[in-house]
Amino acid sequence: MKLENNRFASLVYTLHEGSIDGRVIETVEESAPLGFVFGEGRLLPAFEANLAGLEEGAAFDFSLSAADAYGEIREEMVISLPRSIFEDEGVLRSEICYVGNNVPMMDSQGNRMNGVVVEIGDAFVKMDFNHPLAGTDLHFSGMVVGVREATPEELMVPSAGGCSSCGSKSSGCGGSCG
Repeated sequence: MKLENNRFASLVYTLHEGSIDGRVIETVEESAPLGFVFGEGRLLPAFEANLAGLEEGAAFDFSLSAADAYGEIREEMVISLPRSIFEDEGVLRSEICYVGNNVPMMDSQGNRMNGVVVEIGDAFVKMDFNHPLAGTDLHFSGMVVGVREATPEELMVPSAGGCSSCGSKSSGCGGSCG
């Protein structure tokens, strides 16, 4: 059975930064494969395009440019926030606000977003809200370990991006953290 829309796919893969010789970002093994309904928009479109038509047992090996993956780093996603947001009674909450920490936040519309603290000043905290893999070319190598018709329940699950390298196991990194 070929991978096409509304079929449930199970994959194992290794994700490398840049090329097959690059740093390993994520490994998904057969004991816990990435499972998803193909064509539901939960994974990166370019990732799915490279898998379309493959059958169970087929190997894959392809690269995605940063533009086709999580995009380039956008300077407008690096913003300075008032330090007072991270203070309690005038004291910086150092268990939350330290350089390199990933802090879950909400924008003014109530949308959840994660930002990395990149600098702490006297009045402001600089946060980077780019996707952690923005600006990074990706290389995937792996195998399709299963293809079957999706169940009605699987087809009813709302689309929601996720990424195991970002903490969500729902969609995997091929799945787009977004």
